[in-house]
Amino acid sequence: MESNGRSLMRDRLLDDLRLVIKDAEDLLRNTSQQVDEGYRAARARFETTLGTARNGLSALEESVTAGARDAMETTDRYVQDHPWQSVGIGALAGVVVGLWLGRR
Repeated sequence: MESNGRSLMRDRLLDDLRLVIKDAEDLLRNTSQQVDEGYRAARARFETTLGTARNGLSALEESVTAGARDAMETTDRYVQDHPWQSVGIGALAGVVVGLWLGRR
């Protein structure tokens, strides 16, 4: 359950980062007519930072996808190798969740 919460938070963070990058690209596109030298230097630094953020986001997405894929494969392999233990774990988890929801 805890890893699912972390996964959801990670997905939200990735969505937020994508939105920030898109908004920054729109801002750069809409302000391309500015001619002040200080502005040009700031814009160049910002474009560099934006490119770095875009690359970092891609790397993070690949890492998250690879981690999720590995976890799914490991879980699938365990269930295939230990079907009755898996049924027991699932039943125990159901009882715990049922008790927890019953107290709310």
